Amino acid sequence: MSKKALIIFVAGISALAQSPTNSAFDSRLAVSTIVREDIFAGVMANDNERLLRGEKNIELLLVERPQARAQLAGWKAFIALKRAVDAHESKRTGDFEREYRKALDLYTEAAKLGPADFGVMAITGGSYSVFGDRLPEPYRRDAWNTAYKSYSAMWKVQESQVDKFPLHIKGELLGGMAQSAQRSGHADESARFVEKILTTMPGTAYAAVAKKWTDSPDAAAKTNLTCHSCHDSGRLEARKASLAKN
Repeated sequence: MSKKALIIFVAGISALAQSPTNSAFDSRLAVSTIVREDIFAGVMANDNERLLRGEKNIELLLVERPQARAQLAGWKAFIALKRAVDAHESKRTGDFEREYRKALDLYTEAAKLGPADFGVMAITGGSYSVFGDRLPEPYRRDAWNTAYKSYSAMWKVQESQVDKFPLHIKGELLGGMAQSAQRSGHADESARFVEKILTTMPGTAYAAVAKKWTDSPDAAAKTNLTCHSCHDSGRLEARKASLAKN
């Protein structure tokens, strides 16, 4: 290769290295918006194909958006916790122990990377509110204590704004506080949040469950005050369509 050709070749490589890479995702979409629909489908509809797609997108996003590692580690923990619960319910003890340990390590990583990250708090509290009661008995108290810590941290910051929140965000925060407090032994605090749901969210699914808790206290340990709205499919596509118009 001539000296001139070598210079042209090196210059071309340099230009490629400096040019923006093609992104797989619209940069205006938050990482949780991108992955949660597939992950929720995997969890709620037991759709393994969707769960795997969500998992693949997490890995792509870790390369594309390293600054979002905290939330992405949280979502990886969510998936590992789901697999741990599946293994427990299928009596695969070894698989349960491996996936549960993986989930704990990922939650720890997420908390270290984003100690004040609301996304990490919401993912952690939400995942334990979904799976806490399905874990083996010896693991449940620690799970609910973690959920209570996460919801409490969010409440501390958002309390003054909660009445302005949309139904889903408000309901999940109040329901998460009530349920995690009840499960972790903070009965009086749980009762306050149940009352808050009844007085500020009448006619909602959250209020319907809250009323059961007040009418029959034994029902509190057997029913959930979370995951009562807005996990339907199609939200990501709707968001993409909205962004395409701008």
